[in-house]
Amino acid sequence: MERADVIILGGGLVGLTTAIALDRHGLSSIVVDPADPEKTLAPAFDGRATAVSSSSYRMLEAIGVAARLEGEGCPINGIRVSDGLEPGGIDFEPEEGDDPLGIMFENRRLRQALRETAAESARINLLMPASAAEVVRDANGVRVALADSRMLAAPLLIAAEGRNSPTREAAGIAMARWSYAHSAIVVTVDHEYHHENIAYEIFYPAGPFAILPMLPGTRSAIVWSVSSADAPAVADLPERALAAEIEKRMGGFLGKITIAGPRWSYPLGFHHAAGITGQRLALVGDAAHGIHPIAGQGLNLGFRDAAALVQVLVEGARLGLDLGDAQLLARYERWRSLDTFMVAAATDGLTRLYGIPGRTASAIRRFGMGLVQRVGPLRDQLMAEARGETGDMPLLLRGMPI
Repeated sequence: MERADVIILGGGLVGLTTAIALDRHGLSSIVVDPADPEKTLAPAFDGRATAVSSSSYRMLEAIGVAARLEGEGCPINGIRVSDGLEPGGIDFEPEEGDDPLGIMFENRRLRQALRETAAESARINLLMPASAAEVVRDANGVRVALADSRMLAAPLLIAAEGRNSPTREAAGIAMARWSYAHSAIVVTVDHEYHHENIAYEIFYPAGPFAILPMLPGTRSAIVWSVSSADAPAVADLPERALAAEIEKRMGGFLGKITIAGPRWSYPLGFHHAAGITGQRLALVGDAAHGIHPIAGQGLNLGFRDAAALVQVLVEGARLGLDLGDAQLLARYERWRSLDTFMVAAATDGLTRLYGIPGRTASAIRRFGMGLVQRVGPLRDQLMAEARGETGDMPLLLRGMPI
């Protein structure tokens, strides 16, 4: 029987971050993930890139991961939002000397940095590939039987298995769930002109079109939302045709476009758990909530889950409490419930609002964006939301140890 302070099912970005943050504060974990580590680090596994908010990056600095990402990310020094290519959008630009709005990283590089950091810890036991065959949660603790007959035990189980979390389903936690009938086409492109570290969110009735700055300065990640019916055809376009379609939607402001790598297609949907805890169980990341990528907050929500849960557990351990104690888990649920609900509701509302076709709807949206552009405090509040710097922030998101 292998024992630890927690068992984490899921060794993705949020699961590994949770394990490392616990390790930095003296708590041990066993991380179980069925994926082959070598395959998940291969460039062909995941073509996505993520805007890590400034608060999330402070946590990565605090737990010793950021040093491995030095020089790998592209700071986002501004975000320009528009309704199609019409005038009257919003420019989000931080004040001189402020943190950037986020830093763009390839998911593959984030995964590699987290994996390397976790592998060096004596308090993190990485079981990859491995899968849970049976899980028992009761008053005495958590026991997990792996498919290879190994047995694990801990006071608490953390589910970080992603959108289709089997642990969440087995726990009978109710879900609000729907599909947007859209898919995201993700591809990296090279362009003629420097992106100046600016991200663009261009809203079309068919779906948002995001241009995310990458290193070097003439490379960007494209996240293009298309209808599910059209996604296979778009994903299979020849390179020159795909580049021409992307260039047209960009309005040509970054010059000529060439495709710089493979393209991927991901279905878009929404899900939100009615609760994120159970008996000796806590959900984090996509196991608890999945949102539209319209505001680039999906992974950052998961990082905020990790920061809050780790603080609750570390402070509970210092008081000598059982880490699976219902009161500790209730504190975690209270801390995260409002933030996750508000972000989920906001992204869903934006998706539906900008999906309304017609010139009248476009004019109303542009009027609203012009109002935001003119009202400085409102624009500043939205920038703070993008940075993850609102509400009751866990210490790690402030860059402070617990």
